[in-house]
This record gives sequence, C-alpha cells and structure tokens, in this order.
Amino acid sequence: MTKEFSPDRLDVKAFAQAGGQLSGHDSLLKYERLSQEAKSLHPDLRVDWTATGEIRTALGGIGQVWLNVQVQATFPMECQRCLTPVDVPLAVERSFRFVADEATAEALDDESEEDLLALSREFDLRELIEDELLMALPVVPKHDECPTSVPLASSDADFEEANAEKPNPFAALAALRKDGKTD
Repeated sequence: MTKEFSPDRLDVKAFAQAGGQLSGHDSLLKYERLSQEAKSLHPDLRVDWTATGEIRTALGGIGQVWLNVQVQATFPMECQRCLTPVDVPLAVERSFRFVADEATAEALDDESEEDLLALSREFDLRELIEDELLMALPVVPKHDECPTSVPLASSDADFEEANAEKPNPFAALAALRKDGKTD
C-alpha cells in the first residue's frame, strides 16, 4: 500500500524514504502573498510544480533527507520602462537538505553549501513554493522589447529649459581650433 502525501502537510522524512513525488497545477490565486504582488490577476494563471523526495548517503554512510523542487509560472507585472502589463516567466529549480531542527539548520548554515531546512511532519510545501517564486521575481520587470515606444521627456519645465539653453562647454575650444590658435 502506498502512502498518500499532501503538499499542505507533508511528512518530509517519510516522503524522502518513500522516494515520493508530488506535482501540482495550481491557480496563482491559491498563493496569497504572491497574488498581492501581481498586476491584473485572473484564474487562468497557473503555477506548475513538481517535488521529489530522496535519501542521499553522505560521508560516513549517514542518510540525508532531501527535497527537490521544480516550479514554473507566468507572473503578471508592470513593465518599468513602458508601464504596460508584462508577463514574466518564472522558473525555480532548488534542492533542500533537511536536518533535525531549526537550531541544527542555523548552526550548519554558514559552513554548508546546501539550503537547509528543519524536518517536519507537517511541512507546507506550497508555502516553500511561494517563497521561492517571491524570491525569483525581478526587481525591475520589463519587456525584452516594449510594445509601444517610450517617449523620453521630463515633466519639469525648469529642467527642460535649463538643458535647452545650456551651451557646450567645449565650444570655445572648437572655435580656437578653427582659428588655428591651438598648438
């Protein structure tokens, strides 16, 4: 009999020992914190994810609990160049090693190259997925090529006027060169 695993209350160690695999095709609306960052959400936006558990043998023959996560989504944002909607593709592929508790994870964090998390029998996999997607969001979302031209203009009339009347500081040197007065 195979054990059923739930992404909302995942027993990570049992999942890894079983070599378990979970996947989902969730609505973006299911991820509340992520939804708050989005522009123009609609129910058709999806988060596709896969998680696999495994036990890896470390030096000394000690079995380590690992969780591998792959996530793909398209996230609606606002282009910071043209201020129109842009769908940003997000892709995350991460592996996490689980240790006995938070204190152990914190103690090993500085010397470890892996991402460490504390073991739990009620681990919220969707919360981890949401955290990873939030960290994958671009700070400045923009189109590769904006669909509309972006006019470069200032709304400050004094700034525009100051730049329009500003003489070239090297104009005097250019005039000297034309007169043949430079060496």
